[in-house]
Amino acid sequence: MTHAVRAGRRVRPGLADATRGRVLFGGDYNPEQWPEETWQDDVRLMQAAGVNCVTLGVFSWSRLEPEPGAREFGWLDRLMDLLHAHGVGVVLATPTSSPPPWMGRLHPDTLPRDADGRIEWWGGRQHFSHSSATYRRYAAAITEDLAARYAGHPALVLWHINNEYCTVDHGDEAAAAFRRWLRARYGTLDALNSAWGTAFWSQGYDTWDGILPPRHAHYLKNPGQVLDFRRFTSDMLLECYTAERDIVRRYTPHIPVTTNFMPLWTGQDGWRWAEEEDVVSVDLYPDPRDPLAAQRGALVQDLTRSQARGPWMLMEQAAGAVNWRGVNHPKPRGLNRLWSFQAVARGADAVCYFQWRQSRQGAEKFHSGMIGHAGEHGRTFREVGQLGAELAAVSPEVTGARITAGVAVLHDWHSWWAGDHEGRLSALVDLPEVLTAWHRALWEAQLTTDFAHPEHDLSGYRLVVAPQLYLLTDAAVANLLAYVRGGGTLVCGFHTGVADQDDRVRAGGMDARLRELFGIRTLHEWWPLEEGETVACEGFRGTLWSEEIEPEPGAAETVPYRGGELDGLPAVLRRGRAWYLSTLPEPGALRSLLAGIAAGAGVRPVLDGLPAGVEAVRRGELLFLLNHGREPVTVEVPGTHRELLGGADVTDTVALGRYGVAVLRP
Repeated sequence: MTHAVRAGRRVRPGLADATRGRVLFGGDYNPEQWPEETWQDDVRLMQAAGVNCVTLGVFSWSRLEPEPGAREFGWLDRLMDLLHAHGVGVVLATPTSSPPPWMGRLHPDTLPRDADGRIEWWGGRQHFSHSSATYRRYAAAITEDLAARYAGHPALVLWHINNEYCTVDHGDEAAAAFRRWLRARYGTLDALNSAWGTAFWSQGYDTWDGILPPRHAHYLKNPGQVLDFRRFTSDMLLECYTAERDIVRRYTPHIPVTTNFMPLWTGQDGWRWAEEEDVVSVDLYPDPRDPLAAQRGALVQDLTRSQARGPWMLMEQAAGAVNWRGVNHPKPRGLNRLWSFQAVARGADAVCYFQWRQSRQGAEKFHSGMIGHAGEHGRTFREVGQLGAELAAVSPEVTGARITAGVAVLHDWHSWWAGDHEGRLSALVDLPEVLTAWHRALWEAQLTTDFAHPEHDLSGYRLVVAPQLYLLTDAAVANLLAYVRGGGTLVCGFHTGVADQDDRVRAGGMDARLRELFGIRTLHEWWPLEEGETVACEGFRGTLWSEEIEPEPGAAETVPYRGGELDGLPAVLRRGRAWYLSTLPEPGALRSLLAGIAAGAGVRPVLDGLPAGVEAVRRGELLFLLNHGREPVTVEVPGTHRELLGGADVTDTVALGRYGVAVLRP
């Protein structure tokens, strides 16, 4: 066990306490959907597939508590014992994401309301008000009893709290909690009115009781109110998580605790949440038909690893098709293996699925499982078994290994929230897509990236890029300036540094310190582009956005716009080690630009000369090669390496088949 006592205090347990030197492999197990005689077959097939952990109880509240105060633990006792007897560890979930129907029927105050005042009824899931005292009381009680009963069970390896926290509530109890949250944040109504700019449209508040969540309004809502409501919602959900976490920690201080993020989800401040987790985990479902699926997956993996500050857990992925897209395609042969190893290459020490056995009823009966409707003879289960064996083979060499990145991509949820308000300049500017474009450029250049908050310590990175940070606190601006003064190279994208922490536009349309850093004398106008419109620049075309910028005379090197209203003005500025892009270059141009800047900063690709579609990642001493194409390729890798999946030595070249994977040790 890696947890220990240091200087009189217990160190928090982590993922290594659950993995115990192996990559965790398994998925959500929902045996309550099946006759009990199926369970013996399940554990037989789990052993055959190399499954070493399953998640139990995520949606089991009505089974555990069929009526208020009742407890039905016998079935779970038998399952825990059965799984332990067959060498399968348990990630035990609190079932609080999906309350039983009796709760909403007896306690309507537990049901959330949307911005139009409509109740979200039972019959789906996530139908709980995060601010409801009644809900929190029931959630604490079932969590307490689960923790007390299973704290000493040898199958328990990890606690999983709730599931995919995403509930938003505009109801009366949430409104009262919102007012308490605002009083704690601002102290006085004068401070709140100043932060929200309520002098506009006669919105000044003379009493706390007059403040509501941003419910349905005749026209545009107050951006400051909306921003704070998003902050409040993240904090209320976090209170729900920490309340349950603290209960299970009292009983099992040595067992790590997690809850699963959704990828790049807007509803939670992911940096703050990650600080409260022992294990950072994420659910990841790239679209098999998306040509950028591998890069989008890599982005989420890099972000999750950065939140975890090391190894992380892939809590959910699909073995085949999902059921919630307009058209749901299965994964072609080999793609599940490829994407699973991509996650391991980028720091995952757990590869798990939703779910173990595909459901025959309910809303997700067409969502794939490790065992699909075709059963154990289906292609999906055969591929799952191959993956389980291969993960077991590489586990001793990969588990716990770290990844070193020379580049950091900056992202802040508060900036995302503020920039996403209704009255923005362009609805075409979608922050996740801007992040994707910049990360794609670095990914295709084979540059390993971390993510970071703009107030984090950036001194360990040679290159820091900020695709878009509309809102920057004074502390964040000072941090970026200090990074450049300390010798770092900074590249910022358009519409960055526009607003302060209250979404108040800074004088001059950009923080004056940033304007000086980049060599901008005046930012005259923002010129967002229409859908499909581009703007000519020297050597490339810009997309999505452009800006009318007057540089300081002789203070900056520029790449100019060519033609149109902005002819001759800078599309790209550079002053020393600080770069500013006032447009979004087309993909190839952005890749070339960032790769060149990275080279100048001393950041080199993982491997030079890779065939198109091949990804290379170093994790510890291991080199992962991933072929995202359907055609076989040959990769030049100087020297002799042991290929861990095949168990043979390779010299100078490695052959990768369709969706092929190689794991090389020097």
